Amino acid sequence: MADSIADVVEIELVRLCRLLTEPGQRECLRCYLIRMLDEFGCNSTHRWTRRWRDARAPRARALIERLQQRGACCCDCEVLLNVFTDYPETNRVLPCAGVSRAGSTQPCDLRRRG
Repeated sequence: MADSIADVVEIELVRLCRLLTEPGQRECLRCYLIRMLDEFGCNSTHRWTRRWRDARAPRARALIERLQQRGACCCDCEVLLNVFTDYPETNRVLPCAGVSRAGSTQPCDLRRRG
């Protein structure tokens, strides 16, 4: 066998990591951050913001800088606490209503949820 069991397991773990952290096709940044922080927590960086941007809005190269100017200086938690402050009060995570167009960095309109 060319690959050791460790190599096979590592390949599978990488595949599962990508699958679990892949942004939904129309999932907005706010809803993605809520989902990722709920599942995996914050590591005091913009790792999930970068992951979303690279997958869903690769042309938005200045996204992190814009978010930092609006109060999200250091991490994904601050994006939710200081930038996307209009999330409805609820005890559950709401399903994303979807972005209006591919590549949009605007949060979804949760009033459109149906």
